[in-house]
Amino acid sequence: MKKFLPLVLTILILFCFFSVQAEENVLNVLTYSSFAVSEDVIKDFEAENNVKVQFIEGGDTPSIVNRAILTKNSPIADVIVGMNDVLLARVLKNEILEPYESPELKNIPDEFKSDPAFGALPFDYGHVCINYDTAYFTDHQLAVPSSLDDLISEPYKGLLVVENPISSGPGQAFFLTTVAEYGEDGFVDYWNKLLANDVQIDNDWSSAYYTSFTAGGGNGPRPMVVSYDTSPAAVPFYSETPMETAPTAAVLADGTCYRTIEFLGILKGTKNREIAEKFVDAMLGKRWQEDLPGQMFVYPVNREAVLPEVFAKFAIQPENPVSLDSALIEEKYEDWIQTWNDEVLVNY
Repeated sequence: MKKFLPLVLTILILFCFFSVQAEENVLNVLTYSSFAVSEDVIKDFEAENNVKVQFIEGGDTPSIVNRAILTKNSPIADVIVGMNDVLLARVLKNEILEPYESPELKNIPDEFKSDPAFGALPFDYGHVCINYDTAYFTDHQLAVPSSLDDLISEPYKGLLVVENPISSGPGQAFFLTTVAEYGEDGFVDYWNKLLANDVQIDNDWSSAYYTSFTAGGGNGPRPMVVSYDTSPAAVPFYSETPMETAPTAAVLADGTCYRTIEFLGILKGTKNREIAEKFVDAMLGKRWQEDLPGQMFVYPVNREAVLPEVFAKFAIQPENPVSLDSALIEEKYEDWIQTWNDEVLVNY
């Protein structure tokens, strides 16, 4: 038996060594549950870098940010993907990210770069806008709204469904649009006028779009819904035959859409800094950026990325969207939403 001990010890040592190596070759990426990327894009990255990418799904955007903050002294991931500009000030204040000035930033316009320290790097953007059923508006000879004020006027009474800003990302963005347009002293009055005009408030985007919206597939009663400027491209994108027109369109008038930017970053404490940098570079590179629209219906930030043809035709962007400074949101949002809850939702 003794003569086998050196062999057994050697096998154990080799097993431990390769186990450690395998662990070191895993890149953990914390992201929200709806994050998506093509399987071949991931597989090619893994093969090129001898790494296994493990996505840790942490719920919605606020949930992953809070999780990263709570675990910053013992991070559960190497990279975080999906922070947005609404929560950016909170992210930066808690210092959870490592600065990294990716070489791909040269292809990204400065308007998307919100962190001068390059901890949070932009990877996509989009706009939350009112979507409308084009057939309904044509059949009823109804003009497309040209402002938020139109939504509280008689012709549009009972036509709009929005999402609760407390429980929905698009709902939150629409809420911030009203704050940006009417100010801290005026948004409550505007919302109460929406209620008087028979607005419907659903808890989430799926319920609003697929159940309450007339053109969302559920044959609902409302021909307008808070959604995204990319939503009209969805049906043509998945259609087996080319479409000349889409069943929905977005209201793109000045001051009616809210721009959101999403970021990724390397978490402090990572033991895989080199491969984390390569992952960031890949996500900001042309191939990954061109994959984003078809996977998550967002716009790439890399100016070299080519959009799918249906995006160029049906996903039209607003010329003058609104946005609020992240620091202002961090300071005032809880007060705003509490006021909305106490003075608007209570009346619904």
